[in-house]
Amino acid sequence: MTSKEPSFSVIMTVFDNARELEANLPAFLQQDYEPGYKVIVVDETSTDDTEDVLKILKQQNDHLYTTFLPKPDPHVTRRKLALTIGVKAATGNWIILTDITTPTPSADWLKDVAGVIDDNTGIVFGYYAKKGLCLQTFESIEEGSQFIRKAERKHAFGHRGKLFRYQRGLYDFIAMPSSQAHQVLSFFEQDINSGQLCGLRLSIACRNLFIR
Repeated sequence: MTSKEPSFSVIMTVFDNARELEANLPAFLQQDYEPGYKVIVVDETSTDDTEDVLKILKQQNDHLYTTFLPKPDPHVTRRKLALTIGVKAATGNWIILTDITTPTPSADWLKDVAGVIDDNTGIVFGYYAKKGLCLQTFESIEEGSQFIRKAERKHAFGHRGKLFRYQRGLYDFIAMPSSQAHQVLSFFEQDINSGQLCGLRLSIACRNLFIR
């Protein structure tokens, strides 16, 4: 553990996810975590009932903060821009980037993440597996950058597929010091050619198959 337990800002972006918000967001808002946390939801100008659902949940829970994506910048992808807005609203000294469609966390989720963070932790990748939550740590952002570059690359199909997610580096969330969030986002939406992608896949598979 660090000398001081981290406070968290959990950031997610949504677009037409009213149903998922009703079903899954309460679990994020009911964390048993004393040091404090905030859940930041950035609405990418949804066209369904997302706004109404968020208003109701916000009235019921002080941990929820909502904002929206303004007119998009044509040079920046909507999700990356939305996450950047979320990072600017963050108040915790650690940030978690996740998705409302991931498996809902237990009430001890933030405690579990905090439990693997110490003064030498640079980034944490979280995977929901059949046996429970699996957490993978690296001492620096650079060490974990290959996972981000592969999963968040431009024109990717996101985090699809349920088989061998850990072996393929298909994380469900990322946690990092808030001071490093912009560096993490710099690895999003990169152009990765087929040769680079094969190299990333091989490197991640070798590490996650043989190094636990």
